[in-house]
Amino acid sequence: EPRARPRPRAARFDRLPDAEETLRSAYRAFNARDIDAAIELMHPDVDWPNAWEGGRVAGRAAVRDYWKRQFAVISGNVEPEGFTEEADGAITVDVHQVVHDANTGELISDSRVLHRYRLEDGLIVRMDVLEPRDQQ
Repeated sequence: EPRARPRPRAARFDRLPDAEETLRSAYRAFNARDIDAAIELMHPDVDWPNAWEGGRVAGRAAVRDYWKRQFAVISGNVEPEGFTEEADGAITVDVHQVVHDANTGELISDSRVLHRYRLEDGLIVRMDVLEPRDQQ
């Protein structure tokens, strides 16, 4: 007997698997300190938070320079633990973030943070760092 065709999902949810794959690739590249691989996943005019020094940086070259400064001082490892598509199409990632002093190896922080991304044409156009949900 013929099977009922599955009902199509809302169009906005169709982007989540692709966005999740892109973002997981970005986290892997960041953790491996493969800046070029991470930058390739960003829009040329990406808007990125400078969570370490404050403010924001704009464009791939500025993100590259920011990360080089950051990696000279602190060594962060970020592991995505969950992906949620928001009503406005943004993707929120629950992240376990561990930061060490790049020179001494001393633990600076071990925390959970939220990263919110906007993607266009498969590239990251904006990222924001949010407070964890239980602290909002």
